[in-house]
Amino acid sequence: MPELPEVETIRRELLPLVIGRRIVGVEPFWDKTLKGANAADFNKLFAGRVINSLERRGKYLIFKLEDDKCFSIHFRMTGSIITGAGDGNLPRYCRAIIRLDGKLSLFFIDPRKFGCIEVLDSCDSALSRLGPEPLDDSFSPEMLEKILSGRKTPIKSALLNQHNIAGIGNMYADEALFQARIHPLRPADKISSEEVQLLYDAIRSVLTQAIERKGATVSDYTRPGGEAGRAQDDFCVAHRRGCNCPLCNNPIERTVVGQRGTYFCPVCQPRG
Repeated sequence: MPELPEVETIRRELLPLVIGRRIVGVEPFWDKTLKGANAADFNKLFAGRVINSLERRGKYLIFKLEDDKCFSIHFRMTGSIITGAGDGNLPRYCRAIIRLDGKLSLFFIDPRKFGCIEVLDSCDSALSRLGPEPLDDSFSPEMLEKILSGRKTPIKSALLNQHNIAGIGNMYADEALFQARIHPLRPADKISSEEVQLLYDAIRSVLTQAIERKGATVSDYTRPGGEAGRAQDDFCVAHRRGCNCPLCNNPIERTVVGQRGTYFCPVCQPRG
C-alpha cells in the first residue's frame, strides 16, 4: 500500500513532468475510479486548465490547477501512476488515463480497484480532517505525546489512524515501533515520555530513509517511470516473519492489530 514515502516519491518524480502542463482530458475505465463527478463533469472542471502545483497531504496526491481547481489521487491498497507518451498500449490494471498536453499520459494503475481520483471542493480545506504531517517542522515530541495521551487503543492502531498523524501506514508503523523498541499492542496512553521521544525520532528517521530509497516495493507499488522502490531492503521487521531479528537474532513474529498484519520482535519489543 502506498504510504507517505511512496506518495512523496511519486510527487517528486512527477513534479518536473507535469508542472505547467495543461490537462487535455481524463478517461476512466472503471466506473468507481472517479469520485465527486462523472467523466463528463470531471472534464468540464479540469480539461484545458494548467497544473500549477503538485502536493502531498498524508497519503493523498493533490493536483492544484489554475482558477483554484483541484483534485486528489488516493492510491489506497494497490494504486500507482505510470507515465507514458500518448495512449500506446494500456498497462495492465489501468483504471484511468490523465492526458496532458505534449502527448504525456498519466496511467492510474490499481489492481484491486480501491483507489480513486476525487474532485476537491477546496484545495486548502478538503483534507483538513487529517492529522499533522510527521515530517513537518511543526510536528514535535510534545505534539506526539498529546496525540497519544488518553488513548487506550494499541499504539500501532493509534499510529495508523490518519486523524492522529497523516501518512503513516502499516509497514512504516512496524518499522518505527521496532526502532523505538515498543510492542505494537501496548496501549498508547502507557507510552512513557522517554519512549515518546524515541518513537518520534524513529518515525522521522524511518520515513526519511524510505523517501531516500524511493519507497518500498513489496507487492504492487512502482515509481512513475516503472522502477521499483528499494526501502524494503532496509526493513528490520516489516514483512519479515520467520526471519531473524537483526539485533537479537530471534525470529520475527506476526500478529494482528486492528485487522492489520503486524511484524515485531518479541525480545526487542517486550509487551511489558
